Amino acid sequence: MTQNIASNPLPDPAIAEGLQLLGKRRLALAIHDPCFPGLSAEDIGRGSPYSRGARQFVAFVRSLGFDTIQLGPMGQTPRDDPSPYNGTVFSRNVLNLDLASLTGEGGSSNVSGGWLHADTLERLVGECPCDDGARSVHGYAFDACHKALEEIHQNFKAARARGDSRALKLDAELNHFAERNRDWLAPDALYHALSGRHGERHHRQWPVTDAVCPDAALYRHIGQRSDPCTSRRSVLFDTHHDELERYRLGQFLVHRQHATFQAASKDLGLRLYGDLQVGLSACDEWSRGGMHLVGYRMGAPPSRTNRDGQPWGYGVYDPDQYLDGDGAPGPVLRFMLARIQKMLEEFDGLRIDHPHGLVCPWVYRSDDPDPSHAVQHGARLFSSPHLADHPDLGRFAIAGVEQLNPAVPRYADEWVRWLRPDQVGRYALLLDTVVSVVREHGGSSEDIPCEVLSTLPYPLASVIRRQGLGRFRVTQKADLFNRDDVYRSENAEARDWIMVGTHDTPPIWHLARQWVEEGVRARQEANVLAARLVPAGEREAFARELSGNRNKLVHAKLADVFASPAEQVMVFFADLLGQEQTYNRAGFVDLENWTLRVPRDYATSFPRAAARGDALNLHCVLALALRARGDDFARLHGDLIRRLREQSGWWCGE
Repeated sequence: MTQNIASNPLPDPAIAEGLQLLGKRRLALAIHDPCFPGLSAEDIGRGSPYSRGARQFVAFVRSLGFDTIQLGPMGQTPRDDPSPYNGTVFSRNVLNLDLASLTGEGGSSNVSGGWLHADTLERLVGECPCDDGARSVHGYAFDACHKALEEIHQNFKAARARGDSRALKLDAELNHFAERNRDWLAPDALYHALSGRHGERHHRQWPVTDAVCPDAALYRHIGQRSDPCTSRRSVLFDTHHDELERYRLGQFLVHRQHATFQAASKDLGLRLYGDLQVGLSACDEWSRGGMHLVGYRMGAPPSRTNRDGQPWGYGVYDPDQYLDGDGAPGPVLRFMLARIQKMLEEFDGLRIDHPHGLVCPWVYRSDDPDPSHAVQHGARLFSSPHLADHPDLGRFAIAGVEQLNPAVPRYADEWVRWLRPDQVGRYALLLDTVVSVVREHGGSSEDIPCEVLSTLPYPLASVIRRQGLGRFRVTQKADLFNRDDVYRSENAEARDWIMVGTHDTPPIWHLARQWVEEGVRARQEANVLAARLVPAGEREAFARELSGNRNKLVHAKLADVFASPAEQVMVFFADLLGQEQTYNRAGFVDLENWTLRVPRDYATSFPRAAARGDALNLHCVLALALRARGDDFARLHGDLIRRLREQSGWWCGE
C-alpha cells in the first residue's frame, strides 16, 4: 500500500492476478468531474478532470488497480443548479476548463496557451471562499470561470485584430470546430446568449419571441422549401455575435482539453465511461422542443426506495417522431444517433442513466398544478392502453389490455405480464440504437452499465436481456431477510455491475458506523457476510468480529461484492477513500448536494488510512474474496492469498 505512485502508476501484480482469478472484467471508479482534486495554485472552487491535480489523481487510481473511470454527465450546468443530470447533452461544461494551462507564454505550436493572465488566475484562486478544496463552491466557480473566459476571449480578439499568427491559427481551428459541430453548437450558443439577456431565467419565463427556439420549427416543416425562422435566426445571430463567439471558443477549448485527458487515460490503461443522462437540460429542451410530447413530463415512479416517486420535469420524446413515415429515423432517432455518436468519440463506454426512460418511461400530466400528485398518478407511456385518467396514451400502447395485470399498481414491475418478440422490439428501439452504436465503435455489453435500481418493469427486463446487458446490484440496499432480493450479491449475474453504493446513496463508511453503533443491523449484516465469506466452523467468530468493528464490516461488505458472480465492479470515490459525507441526497434539496470532492492530501492520507482499514484496502478485500471460494481454492492459490495479506498490512480475516 506504500508504493511510489508517481514513479509506478501500474498496480501491484497481486491485485491484477486476484481480479483475474475472481473473474472481474472491469473495476471502475465512479467520480463526477467537480469531485476531482485540484492543486492549491489552480483551484477556483471546483474540480476538473483536465487539471494537473486530476492528472495525478488518475495515475493514483490506476496504481490501485482500477482499469475504468465512470464519469457523470459533463454538460454545461446553470449557475443556480450544480446537478450534472440537468446539464446539456452536447455542449461540455466550461467550468471544467483547466485555466492554468491557458496562462503562460504559449508558443507557435500551442494555440491554446497564453490567453489568460497568470495574475488573473492567481486572484480568482485567492478569492475562492473554500480554500481547502474539500467541497465545490459552484456559484463562485461559475462566476470565476466566466470571468476568465471573458478575458481569454478579449485577448484572443485583440490578438486576431493585430494579425497575430497564433490568434489566426486559433481562429482557423475555432471556425473548423464550429462548422463541424454546428448542428448542436449554434442552438446551444444562442440559448446561453439569450439566457444571459433574460437574467439566467428558465426559457419558460422568457418573452414569447425568444421562448421558442427558431430552429424548433424545422422539425415541423421537414420537406418545405422555406424556413419561416430564417430571418429571426439571422437577427439573433447578428445581435449576439460576440456572446456566440465566446461560447464557441469556450466549447472549443474544453473539447480540446477533454481529448487530451482521453488520450492520457488511454496511455495509462484506463477506459473512460460517459453517462447517458435520462433527461434533457433546459437548453436542449428549448432547442429541440419540437421532439417532445405535448402535455406530459417524465419522472420516476413510486418504488420501494421512493414511495412518492420523483417529478423530474423532463420532456418526453414524442413516439410519433421516433421514425419518419417511411420507417427511416425520425427527429428523435436522429437526435439519439447524433448524441451517442458524439459520446463514443469521447468515451469508451456509456452508463445508461435510468434506462426505463428509453424503454418504458413513467410519464405524468404537465397540467396538474401539483407535480407530486401528478407523478404518483402517472402511467407507463407504452403500457397504458385503457386508462381513464390518461386517455391520450392509448394510441402509443405496445402492450395490450390482455397482457396487463390489473391486480398490481400500474407502476409495478409486473404491470405487463408478457410480450411477443415483435413488441419487445418496439419497446427496444431507442436502447437498441445505443447498443448498436457502442458495438460499432468496438465496445461490448460490459461497456454499457445499465443503472437499473429499484424498479425493473417487464418490458425493460425483456429489452436488456435480449441485448445481454446487466443491471446494477447495490448491496447496501439488500433485504437481508429475502433470499430473492435483487440487491443480494449471490443473486447477481455475470453480466451485472455490482457495488456497495452509488452517488445517490450514503457512503458505506457512514452506514457501517451507524450499524455498529445501533448494534442489531451490524449483527444481521455480519451473519450474512460470514455465511458468504468463511467456512461454517469459522462463521460465529468471524461474525462477532465484524459486528463490533466498522472497518472490518466495511471490508467484508466489499469482499462480498468481489466474491459475487458479477464480472463488473464499481466503487464510488467516497467508498474508496473512506469518506463519510454524502455526495447527493437523492430526492432532497440540499445545498451540499453535488459538492463533495477528493481531499487534496489523498496521496499521503489514503495509504495511511488503508493500512488502518479506514479506507479501501483492496489487498485485504481480494484476500477475503478469494478465501470465500473454499478450502480447495485457497490451497491452490495460497501463495497469492499470502502475498495479498502481506501487502495489506492489516487484518484480512485470519
